[in-house]
Amino acid sequence: MTREGVRALILAEAANPEWVSVPLVGWSLASALREQTNAHIVTQIRNRDAFLRAGLIEGEDFTAIDTEAVASPAWKLTQALRLGQGVGWTIVTAINSLTYPRFEKKVWQVFGDRVKAGEFDVVHRVTPLSPTAVSHIAKKVEEAGVPFVVGPLNGGIPWPPGFAEVQKQEREWLSSIRWIYRLQPGRRTYLANTAHFFAGSRYTQSELPEPHRSRSTYIPENAIDPDRFTQRVSDDGSGPLKISFIGRMVPYKGPDVLLEAAEPYLRDGRLALHYIGDGPLLENLKARAQDSGTEDHVTFHGWMEHRQVQDIASSCPVMALPSIREFGGGVVLEAMALGAVPIVADYGGPGELVDDTVGFKIPVKDRPQLVSDLRTCLGEVLSQRDTLAEMGQRGRMRVEEQFTWAAKAAQMVAIYKSLAKRQAS
Repeated sequence: MTREGVRALILAEAANPEWVSVPLVGWSLASALREQTNAHIVTQIRNRDAFLRAGLIEGEDFTAIDTEAVASPAWKLTQALRLGQGVGWTIVTAINSLTYPRFEKKVWQVFGDRVKAGEFDVVHRVTPLSPTAVSHIAKKVEEAGVPFVVGPLNGGIPWPPGFAEVQKQEREWLSSIRWIYRLQPGRRTYLANTAHFFAGSRYTQSELPEPHRSRSTYIPENAIDPDRFTQRVSDDGSGPLKISFIGRMVPYKGPDVLLEAAEPYLRDGRLALHYIGDGPLLENLKARAQDSGTEDHVTFHGWMEHRQVQDIASSCPVMALPSIREFGGGVVLEAMALGAVPIVADYGGPGELVDDTVGFKIPVKDRPQLVSDLRTCLGEVLSQRDTLAEMGQRGRMRVEEQFTWAAKAAQMVAIYKSLAKRQAS
């Protein structure tokens, strides 16, 4: 399919429509950019089959770069160093950042001459999302007279001071020396030769060195595909107020904080919790519900397919995510797309997506205070139950207007055009 407009080379090393987290972000954004530009996507070979199943044509729509000789051993090393499944994410990011240059080297071998020949108006590195990953082709692209842009960059939010035990449980020892990434060879050259940075969070934008921050635009990391969120929250006001928790059952996401905070309202029958997801805390949560006598009002659904998640989430007028270190908060946007009112910890990505017109934010100090403040908030939500539908409607409209992948891509394409025009003048 031939598209008109900006000719973009999209580097999305991690992009896969069949996975979650960063690969799904990479795929969703790259796909949205393809719809609005004449784009060619470059991804890693592991994603090739999924691209083909999605209907893309290899060589025409995308190119798969084989770096398995480096990527496969690095993945095995990562699993060994993490000391547990689903923990130690800073280690994953660090090793990925060290192996990424191999991908870019091969990209330049394949596309360098075409970039220098002026076949592309912009080169955009969509993934890695981490601001710690240096790009070694930024200078080459700039020297070819083509703008090089990166993002959305996100990550690196410090652990809140009052949650040292949670940091330990998450095996996040490396995050305390994360600052070392600033000493990487080539970082200054990369920053100086990048024409524009898309920052996925305000914190990440603030981390950009002052001389380069003016060349950045804040565009939240996550977005939604409206076609995937077709159901709507409904609540007739009878029975207990249903609240969903959607995510991995791990310490930093706070499923235990929610359960403890909700206990008085669960016992008196005013609240019902629906947990969707799996993880190491699941059995402890079940035991806590039983021991506290609240098990009749707490349902653990476990891991579910995406369409099944909607079935449960759309029956819950409220979604709670007391996560103390959430970079993006895509689940918050997904809940809002259904018309659910979010309750979030005011730290990181979710706190930037929610304000008091569409949801509730809880300050993050330490665990006891988080439980106390969340309990107070739940009481306020119960007292305002008749206003939740209106809040949910406002949230849904905001997501549809500002937080779709198409809306995000449109913002980026506007920057593309501005950079290309400046380069040509």
